[in-house]
Amino acid sequence: ALGKGSDLEKAFATAALVYNNSADPEGKLSKAETKRLLQTQFGGFIRGQENKPKYQEIISALDEELENKMDFEDFMILLVSLTLMSDLLQEIKNVKTTK
Repeated sequence: ALGKGSDLEKAFATAALVYNNSADPEGKLSKAETKRLLQTQFGGFIRGQENKPKYQEIISALDEELENKMDFEDFMILLVSLTLMSDLLQEIKNVKTTK
């Protein structure tokens, strides 16, 4: 659908597709599924963050709130939060691209 879309549009479309492929029929993810999805699809951003208090807080919330499910909006907020605290973000900022 976004064959001619921008890189940013494709990135968000991919995030939505990955989310939708894992979501239940109501369009939500269990906390356990959210954690699994982060580990399998977002490992580059969360790797090495295990000792950061904010990361531990986020993961603890996923472990503790088993009955609550996450919608797409909350999932995207979680992705942005994890991205902002990630060491990988700094590495990405240091990369210069030529276009």
